[in-house]
This record gives sequence, C-alpha cells and structure tokens, in this order.
Amino acid sequence: MERRCSFCNLPIEPGRGKMFVKRDGTVFYFCSSKCERNMLKLRRKQRKVKWAAKGERR
Repeated sequence: MERRCSFCNLPIEPGRGKMFVKRDGTVFYFCSSKCERNMLKLRRKQRKVKWAAKGERR
C-alpha cells in the first residue's frame, strides 16, 4: 500500500517518513519534519503553502 504525506501529498517510500497518531485515533503520515512541523506545530493549511500546492489532491 502506497502511503502519502498528509500535508504535501507526495508518496512516501517504504521504511521512510513518520506516522503520527492523535488521541482520537486520527493517523497522519509525514514525508519530512518540514511537513510535520508545518501541519502540527505551525498549523498551516496545505493550500496556502506554495511549495505544497504541487502535491495537491484533485
């Protein structure tokens, strides 16, 4: 199963990336600490970040 980054939507290779599970059971996958930090700590939205817009879901 191919995993995709929850922030930038780029594919994550097996054995790479990080999985983050919230207390309510929601699972997020991140390809890099940059994506993780932007989504969780800085609370940015993917559609407002130009570098992440290329991986946008359509």
